[in-house]
Amino acid sequence: MTRAEVKLQYLNYPKLVSIENKNVIKRIPFLAALMESQNELWEHVDTVRHDPVEIPYTRQVGDFVLRRVFKSLTSKKVDDEEKQEVETMELDDLRNIFCLVDEWGVARDLFAEFRDSLRDKIAEQEAKDVPAVIPESQLTSQEQLAPLRAAVKEYGDLIRDLKAKGAPKVDIDMAFIELKARKRRLEETEIALAPKEASFDRLKLEDLLKRRFFYDQSFAIYGGVTGLYDFGPMGCSLKANMLQEWKKHFIQEEGMLEVDCTSLTPEPVLKASGDMGRFADWMVKDVKNGKCFRADLVIKNIIEKLMNVSAEVKKDGEDVLARLEGFDDKNMHAVITRFQFKSPITGNDLTKPIAFNLIFQTQIGPTGDFKAFLRPETAQGIYVNFKRLLELNQGKLPFAAAQIGLGFRNEISPRQGLIPVRDFTMCEIEHFVDPEDKRFPKFAKIADQKLVLFSACNQLDGAPAREVAIGEAVVNHLSNEMAHYAQDCWDAEILTSYGWIECVGNADRACYDLQQHFKATNVKLEKRKMVDVDVVEAQANMALLGKSFKKDSTKIQTALQQLTSEKVLAVEWTLLSKKLYNLDINGEIYPLTPDLVDFKSYTKKIYKNDITPSVIESAYGIGRIMYALLEHSFRQREGDEQRTFLAFKPLVAPIKCSILPISANEKLVPVIEAVKEELARYELSYKADDSSSTIGRRYARTDEIGIPFGITVDFDSDKTTAHTVTIRHAETMSQIRLPVSELGRLISDLVAGRQQWSDVEANYPQFHESSSE
Repeated sequence: MTRAEVKLQYLNYPKLVSIENKNVIKRIPFLAALMESQNELWEHVDTVRHDPVEIPYTRQVGDFVLRRVFKSLTSKKVDDEEKQEVETMELDDLRNIFCLVDEWGVARDLFAEFRDSLRDKIAEQEAKDVPAVIPESQLTSQEQLAPLRAAVKEYGDLIRDLKAKGAPKVDIDMAFIELKARKRRLEETEIALAPKEASFDRLKLEDLLKRRFFYDQSFAIYGGVTGLYDFGPMGCSLKANMLQEWKKHFIQEEGMLEVDCTSLTPEPVLKASGDMGRFADWMVKDVKNGKCFRADLVIKNIIEKLMNVSAEVKKDGEDVLARLEGFDDKNMHAVITRFQFKSPITGNDLTKPIAFNLIFQTQIGPTGDFKAFLRPETAQGIYVNFKRLLELNQGKLPFAAAQIGLGFRNEISPRQGLIPVRDFTMCEIEHFVDPEDKRFPKFAKIADQKLVLFSACNQLDGAPAREVAIGEAVVNHLSNEMAHYAQDCWDAEILTSYGWIECVGNADRACYDLQQHFKATNVKLEKRKMVDVDVVEAQANMALLGKSFKKDSTKIQTALQQLTSEKVLAVEWTLLSKKLYNLDINGEIYPLTPDLVDFKSYTKKIYKNDITPSVIESAYGIGRIMYALLEHSFRQREGDEQRTFLAFKPLVAPIKCSILPISANEKLVPVIEAVKEELARYELSYKADDSSSTIGRRYARTDEIGIPFGITVDFDSDKTTAHTVTIRHAETMSQIRLPVSELGRLISDLVAGRQQWSDVEANYPQFHESSSE
């Protein structure tokens, strides 16, 4: 009987667990696929997978699933031991059993008997987690959310069952539309019931950003162009600081290979990648003047205005909004016809929704025959240069390549500031890894760090996002939200006044892109895989062999060199045990004794095959992150809501400090020059304001543009040989006094995060102004 073995590495369990039952492996599609990827004949020949499979669950969860599969080989009946184990399990382990079953592709009917008991157990445990005394408002919120969570879970279970039964894709897609509709109702209710924070006035923020020229609509004096923005000095500096820190954190610290590829992309490249069909939206036109609108936004905006017409219209509208994300052109046309929607500008009729390609088209050269496009993303430039990058990395995997550059998408009707724009800065990383070994060496360093994560399992179960250690979690999209190329996807989202917006997209793109470009160009984008093998050689002792066998010694030496490692081991064992080995060369027997042969063992690398690397991508939308940063940094002074300012972290603040002389008195000039020299020594940016305005008004001006530290040169500054100044912290408005000679080092430490303002207040004397700011 042939041997099959696969090793599992469970979460927080130090030892590897082996599965050697071929029938069990065959019943777990995920493991069977891994074995087949290593050896297509694994069911018929000895196959051992040495690289352990990482299982992001506890051993108790994995062992329970494996035992159930093993017992099903003889009987599907659940025994008392399994029932008892279910009763004593923790809530997370109970949930994770079904997550692992889904991820492994195990038949769910093997676990059907546990569903009711699991539900009861989960309800019981969740009830225990509720505090004994619950405020009435909180209890009401839980009661409102409970049926919505149950409704989401109902369709999550349905989708799992449809997948397990191999249902048609159209049935699964329809179930996903309903699931996402139920998820949307749940999320909107959660937001509505959440504790209300201090109100955020987006108009005040936009007014500040425009007045201080962080950014503004492009070509404003010509009326402006929607979706295009120009960054002013503050916006440029903020964006540059963000990019610099991103570059330090990823490219420099991780030793990534940076590229800067052209924004022009020939048509065949985008066709091969699949981007030509992927970047498209549904559009409707005004039948008379031809003005275009995004169909989903027309539906959303008009329905939101109709919500107060009647309870019936409101219910119908809420149902449409919940399902809108999954609508195709036929669904959208049906809604537009049923509600008799018109052009939001003229009131004219609208056309049927038509697909609109978001990629900007152009041509290269004067003839117009060479069709090209402005890239909708930066990734393809990295893929087509894979061979060169692999060479620079000495032909080794894994390695990462990164690029910072512009992407272009011809959005139909961008409306939300920096979020949907037509040209935008992206930072993208492509990690090229061995498909059979995607481990990241530094993962252990961040495994215990906790994040708020919304797992696919929780999404299907209607459970909320929860804080969990990275090492204990696997976070991904619902499968129908993945891009066409993706094997696994997960996003990072930031809450803004527009709702949760995706700012970082992560995808395991598998081998898709490199294989597509190979098919289009016939240029292999592969890595030659070398493996370590143990070698045992038999080496003839030619001095003694020549004496014993004369002219045949060379023939014996050649025969020994041609022996396989297995045969050499047999020769060595025979010589050790019997002190004689008869070497057969074409029927002639040569008796060899231990002194005539030496044995050498070592490891060497041999060529195995060519592999197409998998690609794990991280794509950062800098404009979206920047807008979220601006919203989260926006403040209003307590007691004076008209006095607004930006409280940036010093690391990314456009300007690190301001220099504010209390007076234009000539006696203060040497101190001001000394301050400038000290800041220049530490390469700290500053803005000097020596206008005649009051010091309070000047503080307010620098606060508005996010300068974290204000340096004031006053009449006490030159009273001692060692000049002194005050530093004011913009967010708290507290001040300390210190010598100019310590100024540069201190602000440098504050900017780099080596010190916090609370540390500074503890180490330096406080300064209190005689008059209010």
